[in-house]
Amino acid sequence: MPFGKAISTCFAKFVRFSGRASRSEYWWFQLFFLISGGVAFGADLLLGTVITDENDEFAGGLILWLVILILVLPQSSVLIRRLHDTNHSGWWYWLQFVPLVGPLVTLVWACTPGTTGDNAYGQDPLSEVASVFD
Repeated sequence: MPFGKAISTCFAKFVRFSGRASRSEYWWFQLFFLISGGVAFGADLLLGTVITDENDEFAGGLILWLVILILVLPQSSVLIRRLHDTNHSGWWYWLQFVPLVGPLVTLVWACTPGTTGDNAYGQDPLSEVASVFD
């Protein structure tokens, strides 16, 4: 799936936690999230909207926090659909918040090829039939 289609698909399905997401859809959206955060941080620096705490340590920026708020639901839904593609329940989403082990396991699952053919969570996103309807 190309970059633009992955981004538009993630925004179109931003609260759809059912179905499956291919690796390319997931990783293109992660790249988009990273680029958006970098651009927002740069805009905060240029506009002087950086937020610091009482110790004068960086705590984000107004534009950065706005971008994160806008992208948190699409990012969560694409991860859950990616877990479905690897034949894991969406409830495994919460594993990423377990220190050390959780993010590593989630990363491995995100990098693992999806189940070939249909599984309990829907059609294979890489099948020709699925791409016709997306």
